[in-house]
Amino acid sequence: MTVLAGRPSTGSGTRGPRPTVAERAPKRPLSPERLAASLTLLALLVIGILAVNEVGISIPAMVQSWGNAENFMARVGGLSFPEPGDLAWLIALTVGLVLVGTLLAAVLSVPIAYLAASNTTPGSGWRAAARFIGVLTRALPDVVLAMAFVLMFSLGTLPGILAIGIHSIGMISKMFADAIEQVDEGPRLAIRAAGGSKMQEFTSGILPQVLPSWVATVLHRNDINLRGSVVLGYVGVAGLGLEMSYAFKALNYGKGLGIALVIFLLCVVMEIVSSLVRGAMLGQQKQTRSWMDRLLHPRLRGRAAEPTTGRAAWAASPQTAVRRPWTAQRVQHTIAGIVAVLVVVGSVVVSQINWLDFFTFWAKLPEVAAKFWPPSFGSYDATVMFEAMRDTVAIALAATVLTLLPSIVLGSLAASNVAPTSGARGVARFLLVGIRGIPELILAIVLVVITGLGPQAGVIALAIGGIGLLGKLIADSFEEVGRGPERALRAVGATRLQTYASATVPQGMQALIGHSFYMLDTNIRAATILGIVGGGGVGYYLLNASQGSRYETVTAIVLMILATVLVVEGLAMWMRKVFR
Repeated sequence: MTVLAGRPSTGSGTRGPRPTVAERAPKRPLSPERLAASLTLLALLVIGILAVNEVGISIPAMVQSWGNAENFMARVGGLSFPEPGDLAWLIALTVGLVLVGTLLAAVLSVPIAYLAASNTTPGSGWRAAARFIGVLTRALPDVVLAMAFVLMFSLGTLPGILAIGIHSIGMISKMFADAIEQVDEGPRLAIRAAGGSKMQEFTSGILPQVLPSWVATVLHRNDINLRGSVVLGYVGVAGLGLEMSYAFKALNYGKGLGIALVIFLLCVVMEIVSSLVRGAMLGQQKQTRSWMDRLLHPRLRGRAAEPTTGRAAWAASPQTAVRRPWTAQRVQHTIAGIVAVLVVVGSVVVSQINWLDFFTFWAKLPEVAAKFWPPSFGSYDATVMFEAMRDTVAIALAATVLTLLPSIVLGSLAASNVAPTSGARGVARFLLVGIRGIPELILAIVLVVITGLGPQAGVIALAIGGIGLLGKLIADSFEEVGRGPERALRAVGATRLQTYASATVPQGMQALIGHSFYMLDTNIRAATILGIVGGGGVGYYLLNASQGSRYETVTAIVLMILATVLVVEGLAMWMRKVFR
């Protein structure tokens, strides 16, 4: 068979040169909207780089100021801790209020997610309202919510539980709604065709599919809430955070850092416990993919679960299902369920909730509402406040830009389809978990000692803390991309780097953009909180207003934060739509 010039033969004879990776890559037309979105991303990146330059982060200056850290450590002397009995009680109290608050958010998020999901909502109005509730609760800093609840309820854990619960609704309901929108519609439509009710469609057609991702979301949020509980101590919420704030205010740095170490270890232990729960409830599903899961559950070390065939003998008929045997697995699951119930009950008991507050706070509500409304900047000039809000956004942008590159590198190495070896992946996962275990507030306190007051400490603290969260999200997203394009590129001789750049990253680009905007959203709220320790921005004025009981100013600042977060959310939705 002859071969025409310039065309490879399609027969079994000699083939022409194979197309390169670049020639095989599909070319998507650049629409005006996509061009506008790309320019917007570029502009945000440039602004973020300028913000980094404006903050004036200088490694040589930090090295020169290391003497401040040495002087500080000399003043600390050594770490000290509360009495063992008191420490055990503080740990139980902190874990208890965090668990109860997270479970409260999980329960309240179910109806909100049902209304927010496009395939279950009764109408577009309900969906818009549910989405707005999610954004609103995410935008309200938990420390501000705790501040308001301290006025309405007695001091203790209840203000912290409600603050954690309401603030967590934003993230949990969003993740719940996204999971509902991605379900297989077949089971739900079959139930509807058989005459099932809306509730039956949800409980039998949707809930079994979304339960694994819901469990993973709640456990992830619980880890975040544990780290965030440190901040709540600064507004009077009981637990380790309150004890640490007392220690630092009394200049007892040894005890303050000792409690900070306890909080870090507690975060690592919580990660282990969460992994055990994920392994027990989710088995070999994709949600159990952290390094801790692989360490604790050897059966999860493979890249993919083996498909299961057939079904248990007891499920052969309704008669045998009623007489289901008590196998070892069923006994384990039953014991685990009982333990979970006991943990929840124990958390409620340890939290020492004053249930009468739910009946008496109504009388205080008008008085408290009058303190927060109408919003006013008070003695502060509006120009100064808007400039402070600009500084907060600049801090958040600078931190996000500094977080991006390390997160992409670590997140890529932590993904099973990108990491060159299992050892490299394990190290990357270990680093991500270790970084996530350090609360940003504690990191900022240490950095303030080294660099002094100002935005520099806040930016570095947010950047380091963000690597753990963003890196994990990137790793999970890259592991979820389709394997087809990657295999196709490898089949034509592409290198690992070419496969990563031409198949993995393009498929994960939408998720990468979404996660980056989520990081910016998170950093805006976190930058506000870092004002407590002199991190700069509008947080400084928020702290002063709260300590001076100028709650109308607190409301004005929160409204500025809400408007900013809404803009970020709108940009994120537009970017995800354009780059889909």
